[in-house]
Amino acid sequence: MSLPLFPLPHTVLFPGQVLPLYIFEPRYRDLLARVQATGEPFGVVRLQPRREGSASLLERVGRVGTLAHLLEAETHEDGTSSVLTVGGERFRVREFDLSHAYLSAEVERWPLEPDPLGAPAEEATARRLLSDLLRLYPAQADTIRHNAPDTPLLLASYAAALLPLEAEAREEALRAATLLDRLDVLRGAVPLEARELN
Repeated sequence: MSLPLFPLPHTVLFPGQVLPLYIFEPRYRDLLARVQATGEPFGVVRLQPRREGSASLLERVGRVGTLAHLLEAETHEDGTSSVLTVGGERFRVREFDLSHAYLSAEVERWPLEPDPLGAPAEEATARRLLSDLLRLYPAQADTIRHNAPDTPLLLASYAAALLPLEAEAREEALRAATLLDRLDVLRGAVPLEARELN
C-alpha cells in the first residue's frame, strides 16, 4: 500500500497510543489535506538523529512504523493545524516514494506473529509488566492501575509510553516478532529493583 509518512525525531508510535501533532510545514499541510480528503491513515516513523556521514534523510528514516489514524483536526487562521491521532497497525517500509512534497512509501502491514505459548502467557506477562510499573511509580500507582488497558497488546503500548526508554529501545519493542516478545522487551527495560521476579 502507498502511505504518506510523517518522520518524527525520538518518537515511536504504538497501537492504541494517542499522538497529538502540530502541523505547520507546508509539506505536512499537504499530507494532512490528503488524509482528510481520503480518510486514509498516514505512517509515523522514527527519524534518527543526524550523524556524521549519514546526512541523507532516507538514511535516517526508520524502516518500521505504525499507522496513525486521524481522530481530530483543527485548522488555525494561520494555516497550521492541531491534530489528534491514534496508532493502528505496524508496517514495514518496502520502498520510499519521493514524488510528493512530503515523504511517502510503499509499505506492507506487519502483524505480530502468533506466540506458541498463546494468550495465557501473554496475559500473565502483561500482568507482571503492570506490577512492575506499579512498583516503579508508587506515587502514581492508583492512576496507572485506573488507566491501564485490559488487553496485553494495549497494555504493552501503555507501558512503552510510561517507561523511561530511549527511542532505539522503543523501536526494538515495536519490531518484536510476537506480542510476548514485545512484553519481554518492555519488562527488560524496567529497573531490576522494580521488576517482579518470575
